[in-house]
Amino acid sequence: MAKANITRDIIHRQIKERGALGFERHYHVTDPFIRRLGLEAELQGHSGCVNCLEWNEKGDLLASGSDDQHTIVWDPLHHKKLLSMHTGHTANIFSVKFLPHSGDRILITGAADSKVHVHDLTVKETVHMFGDHTNRVKRIATAPMWPNTFWSAAEDGLIRQYDLRESSKRSEVLIDLTEYCGQLVEAKCLTVNPQDNNCLAVGASGPFVRLYDIRMIHNHRKSMKQSPSAGVHTFCDRQKPLPDGAAQYYVAGHLPVKLPDYNNRLRVLVATYVTFSPDGTELLVNMGGEQVYLFDLTYKQRPYTFLLPKKCHTSGEVQNGKTSTNGVSNGIHLHSNGFRLAEGRAPASPQVELPPYLERIKQQANEAFACQLWTQAIQLYSKAVQKAPNNAMLYGNRAAAYMKRKWDGDHYDALRDCLKAISLNPCHLKAHFRLARCLFELKYVAEALECLDDFKGKFPEQAHSSACDALDRDINAALFSKSDNAEDKKGGGPIRLRATGRKDSISEDEMVLRERSYDYKFRYCGHCNTTTDIKEANFFGSNAQYIVSGSDDGSFFIWEKETTNLVRVLQGDESIVNCLQPHPSYCFLATSGIDPVVRLWNPRPESETLNGRVVLDMEGASQANQRRMNADPLEVMLLNMGYRITGLTSAGAAGSDDEDSSEGQVQCRPS
Repeated sequence: MAKANITRDIIHRQIKERGALGFERHYHVTDPFIRRLGLEAELQGHSGCVNCLEWNEKGDLLASGSDDQHTIVWDPLHHKKLLSMHTGHTANIFSVKFLPHSGDRILITGAADSKVHVHDLTVKETVHMFGDHTNRVKRIATAPMWPNTFWSAAEDGLIRQYDLRESSKRSEVLIDLTEYCGQLVEAKCLTVNPQDNNCLAVGASGPFVRLYDIRMIHNHRKSMKQSPSAGVHTFCDRQKPLPDGAAQYYVAGHLPVKLPDYNNRLRVLVATYVTFSPDGTELLVNMGGEQVYLFDLTYKQRPYTFLLPKKCHTSGEVQNGKTSTNGVSNGIHLHSNGFRLAEGRAPASPQVELPPYLERIKQQANEAFACQLWTQAIQLYSKAVQKAPNNAMLYGNRAAAYMKRKWDGDHYDALRDCLKAISLNPCHLKAHFRLARCLFELKYVAEALECLDDFKGKFPEQAHSSACDALDRDINAALFSKSDNAEDKKGGGPIRLRATGRKDSISEDEMVLRERSYDYKFRYCGHCNTTTDIKEANFFGSNAQYIVSGSDDGSFFIWEKETTNLVRVLQGDESIVNCLQPHPSYCFLATSGIDPVVRLWNPRPESETLNGRVVLDMEGASQANQRRMNADPLEVMLLNMGYRITGLTSAGAAGSDDEDSSEGQVQCRPS
């Protein structure tokens, strides 16, 4: 956290009344408060799992929905139950929302009975019942500027829009994912951008998250209806359900190519929660079966494979979603035509010495690396990177730590760090070699061979080192094993886009949108999200300084947003924490999960020395969750039932990525 002059701000708050709200928002979540976060109260009243929570705009009411088909409205500041009503649903409630500008009178619920109900809390009655979905309704979304409108996402693959001003008791289909992804696709979550209410984010089956422009979709459909030839079609006509430019996809760059491997191990990738930052410039995604990802909606970047300068005195520039003047993107992207080598050139940046305090942090990270404390080393390097974002050595060292730890996604983060290090220092020997190793580990075998050959040309003294020889053998063995089935893959498109059957066939429009996907900015590791498909992740703080997420181990995790470092783990449930909803203006957090209670968390007094909910061994908890994510699903099920699985030992802490071969001296130690 950045240092602040709180005394000066307090004086300004006292002198200028207008500054009071800004003061409250700036300081309502700070690092000392996070360190003192503890359990304040448990709200009891439900008789089943509490699957959803929602604050009203003022933050003086909290609504909850449960497997018991009841919704309860609480006064969380006084720990009181204000209202409890049966919603009329016949199955588990998965989503609850206050309708904006209704005076907190109207509450909307969605449930596993495929129904969406609208309730008037003043009379405790259900006033509208919508039954248009054909499968479980997982999320409801509202928008501040659309007071009579809301949306739902369901496992029938449909996003529906509702307008309570309409006399009809039916909704309209806004987006039909089955037209793009086949009949098996399921919509799991959605949210509306708080700053641009025409921007809708949708999470569904698979690793891709979709952003839609609602206004463009409506205008497109109006124009289609008004067109004189709207009812006349030839045999070759094909009307697009969505206009060009109305959808934009986002994906963690390593996930599509990992998807076949995950499928073979019955590991499901599905976005279980999506939410925008308060200023609407960032999108946070809790990816079921994987990690938590943050996407920058302003400075977008394409997924990388690699960016390699052709000569030591030049470097290509990693650009955030931009292309060079000749139209060739300055990166190697996951396109169906393979990869393109960067043509851009820029002068090498001189290596700037670190200030003494950052040099000390780097040395601490190097010592942690030497002790094989990979996560501690990564966190220290990340702390230094935040303060010195143009230091190639820090990126190269962090890449080495990622490659040693081998959690899910670590090799891709290492690749990104290698690219950054090379762009800052084109003669960074270790970053060049690690780049080739990362490409190999990410299954880009041909690209790894080309990168290794380029490395040998640039650094001939390393061409016959033990590390180069070992990687060369690994690459050639992989190429040999692939040669047998190479013909089978010809004409099938890139592995990340192929469909596996007729029911989940992917349309051409969907293929194009996936190819144009943007990559993530930050990744947050430590939690586990494999058992439930309603697990949330949220921004915490008015400036979105922190990220919070539930976990299958009954804990919830808190990270610093900018460094991605884990700063706090608290035990929030006896089984699983699914829901985390931060208060709109206080350092106050509501959580729920399998237990039939709602738990409230806030900074505890400094006089309280004992906090039994704190998980002190955050590293151990994170490693256990990585093992859990990569365990056989049957083992996890038995583990949840209380059986001890001998196969889940610490030996599996590396995650799903393959072990490195002998590395030699070229990449063993950080610089």
